[in-house]
Amino acid sequence: MPDMNSWPTGRLLSTAARLVEHSWNEKLAAAGLTHAGVIALDVLSRAKEPMSQTKIAQRVRVQNQTMGKTLSRLQAWGYIRRQPSPSDRRSQVVSITDLGTRVINEAREVDRTVLTHAAADGDKLRKELQTIVRQLASHTNEIKPGNP
Repeated sequence: MPDMNSWPTGRLLSTAARLVEHSWNEKLAAAGLTHAGVIALDVLSRAKEPMSQTKIAQRVRVQNQTMGKTLSRLQAWGYIRRQPSPSDRRSQVVSITDLGTRVINEAREVDRTVLTHAAADGDKLRKELQTIVRQLASHTNEIKPGNP
C-alpha cells in the first residue's frame, strides 16, 4: 500500500469514491445495475411524476447523453418505462416500474453495507460529505454537468 500521508485530500477522496463505486458495481452486477443506474433509479423513485431524460441528467449532474445510455440499460432490464410526454409528443418522459422500485430498495440496502468492512463511521462520513457538497455547490452556484 502506498504512503497516503502525502496525498492531497482530493486524491484521497477520488480514490475512495472509485473504490466504493467498484465495490457497489460488483454487488449490483447480478441485477444488471451500476452505480450510475442506482442514482438514476433513486431520482425516479423520489419523483412525484415522470421526468424527462434532461431533467434526470440535471438532477444527477451528468451530461444528457450519458444519462441516455444509463436509461437504455435500465429500460432493457425492465426497471424504467419511457413514454411520450403528455405535453410534448416529440419528447419522452421516464418513470420507474414496480420492478425498478423493488431493485432500488435492494440497492439501498447494498449502500448501507458497502462500508461495513471499512473502519469508518458511515453516518459521520455521510454528514461530512453532505457538508462538503453543500458548501462547494453554494460557492459555485451549481456543480457543472460531468463534474459530480
